[in-house]
Amino acid sequence: MGSTQPGSSLSYRDAGVDIDAGDALVERIKPLARRTMREGVLGGIGGFGALFEVPKRYREPVLVSGTDGVGTKLKLAFALDGHDTVGIDLVAMSVNDILVQGAEPLFFLDYFACGRLDVDIAARVVGGIARGCEQAGCALIGGETAEMPGMYPDGEYDLAGFAVGAVEKSAIIDGTRIAAGDVVLGLASSGAHSNGYSLVRRVIERAWGTIEAPQMNDDFHGGRFADAVLAPTRIYVRAVLGLIRGVPVKGIAHITGGGLLENVPRVLPGGLQALLHRDAWSMPPLFSWLQRHGGIADAEMHRVFNCGIGMVVIVDAADAAAAEAMLADAGETVQRIGSIVARPAGAAATVVV
Repeated sequence: MGSTQPGSSLSYRDAGVDIDAGDALVERIKPLARRTMREGVLGGIGGFGALFEVPKRYREPVLVSGTDGVGTKLKLAFALDGHDTVGIDLVAMSVNDILVQGAEPLFFLDYFACGRLDVDIAARVVGGIARGCEQAGCALIGGETAEMPGMYPDGEYDLAGFAVGAVEKSAIIDGTRIAAGDVVLGLASSGAHSNGYSLVRRVIERAWGTIEAPQMNDDFHGGRFADAVLAPTRIYVRAVLGLIRGVPVKGIAHITGGGLLENVPRVLPGGLQALLHRDAWSMPPLFSWLQRHGGIADAEMHRVFNCGIGMVVIVDAADAAAAEAMLADAGETVQRIGSIVARPAGAAATVVV
């Protein structure tokens, strides 16, 4: 049996957990979180639980919640020192999900887990989370930092995020009013967002041998390839909430894991098909590069990646022009990418032609 030497004592730091570093991170986070405060917040960072009061302007509020992570995109962030933007990805993946039901994001919580806490890196990550919350108009009101020696390699961490929003019960967008003849609008993505990165890394390794290849810093359509592959997920909250206030929106789909082919059907009633036209929008150069160097078939591209469309909005044909104008005025790049038709027997719910 092992034993400690007589007179010796162990501390939590000896076991690999630095309480002082954790305290220092909390102090670094507080001003970042303060920038995200909004109506409803009843307490700040540091309590055991975060308090939030649903704004009184809601008559019959329904809470909508979502949770997600950043996935293996983090592997690229570790290799390329991309810690400043993965926090935006974390927020985007959850707030965009709850947005599709018409919900206004109210608050966000994060979970940061590592083997050894590097305060500077963690603060950069949380800084990105705070920027994402500012973009989404939601408050960063709490979270957890877990330092777990032996659980993660040095220099690596994992992230999870949790968003809660609200929507009037009468205004929930559930796709039930979608009908044949409706127009499918596509909102441009900023890149691969946070999906398909196991395949992205595999393609990069096939092309260059390693995700740390010098070519990552090469010029790629006016910027570095590293910047293109790490571009943070676009947050559509403000533009889409504005649209919902202006025109009747029948359905919204966030194009995440599963790409166009598996996400659009999630909002379609039975018997209908989304017929999308591939030549209706421009696929960003990153996807063309991935498809070429990976030899990826078109169907696989559409099933894995967003291929340049990060959010789909479905409206009546009579409202399409107004919806396009409102989204463009809000800063979105929007295209009519297809229509809703009767679904042929045995056909897929979404097809790209």
